[in-house]
Amino acid sequence: MIRIGLIRERKSPPDTRVALTPEQCAAMMQGNPGLEIIVEPSPNRCFPDGAYAEAGITVQEDLSGCDILLGIKEVPVDKLMEGKTYLFFSHTKKKQPYNQKLMHALIEKRIRMIDYECLTHVDEQRILGFGLHAGIVGAHNGLLTYGRKWGLYDLPAAHSVDNFADLVRVYEQVKLPNIKIVLTGSGKVAAGIIEVMTHIDVEPVEPEDFLTHQYDYPVYTHLKGGDLYARKDNDLFSRDDFHANPTIYKCLFNKYIPQTDILMNGIYWDADIARLFEKADIQRNDWRISVISDITCDIDGSVPINVGASTIADPVYGIERKTGNKTEPFRKTMDVIDVMAVDNLPNELPKDASQYFGVHFEKFVLKELLSGNSDVIRRATICEEGRLTPAYEYLSDYAYK
Repeated sequence: MIRIGLIRERKSPPDTRVALTPEQCAAMMQGNPGLEIIVEPSPNRCFPDGAYAEAGITVQEDLSGCDILLGIKEVPVDKLMEGKTYLFFSHTKKKQPYNQKLMHALIEKRIRMIDYECLTHVDEQRILGFGLHAGIVGAHNGLLTYGRKWGLYDLPAAHSVDNFADLVRVYEQVKLPNIKIVLTGSGKVAAGIIEVMTHIDVEPVEPEDFLTHQYDYPVYTHLKGGDLYARKDNDLFSRDDFHANPTIYKCLFNKYIPQTDILMNGIYWDADIARLFEKADIQRNDWRISVISDITCDIDGSVPINVGASTIADPVYGIERKTGNKTEPFRKTMDVIDVMAVDNLPNELPKDASQYFGVHFEKFVLKELLSGNSDVIRRATICEEGRLTPAYEYLSDYAYK
């Protein structure tokens, strides 16, 4: 018998997502004889304890009999159980300083840490994540912010509805003005943004048309790859070369600034990649962007006027164009850019996000996890038996005291 425990989220503010829904737990147990799933009670989870109990899942405080423990966010050090296998987003693979104590505890407690972020197919494409729903909520919040800033239309907060289907019904009643939107990125975040654009009737146009045409209906253009970056020496783009040598590439977003009302940013970024624009650019006379939804949410990153993550309760802040200082949002002026920079967007639609996550866990991870001999699991195992695994030895100076 293998026992999997769904642990209670203990980070603050509380996250309401869960790795598996009640129905998914029941289906997995039925389809995998010898598997038992136990749920730790939680007052905050988007699916209440009673829903798991009604699905025939044991709900109890004691998970010490479980072999594998599934969470979402980082587990507090004092709640880690020695010698267990854990799966959650540890945020340690980049040597994040705020989680170094967690990394030390994982080693000291001889925990087998399988990080969701590191679960990949052979081509390094990630298997699990919440990017799709980050994109959906980020796009929604960007549109909500624009409507509120200019007093043109109203949208409800995503977290005020039960699920995405409710938002789609809202979109059927909303007619947007003839705004121009740029979305960036090529992954699940971008797919989520496009999902919203489709349902709320924002039409896609090619980048070159976006730059040269005006429209009497709302449009968006999708910038990725060679539309967004080019080599500094010859203006060409190669994806493999870009990933291997990002410092020799420039960003081409500059020319879109005079044609864009809303920027929805979903690109992967690190310090070697050119920003979308520089801080001084917001003072340009032809600056047109009044709302930025920074879904990627790297502070001082691809969007350099991201001066800190905002919250679901208070998702938007203003940036004065003249000074770059933070100020109140939703002022009907181009002197202030409204920035949406929530760093846990999927938690606004926790049921949808959890359902999507669980589907992919069952489809691509469960059997690998139960097999006991899986390259997928091995690639994602950061440490076990009190040592870093070979692929993560680069964390030595971070992981060992």
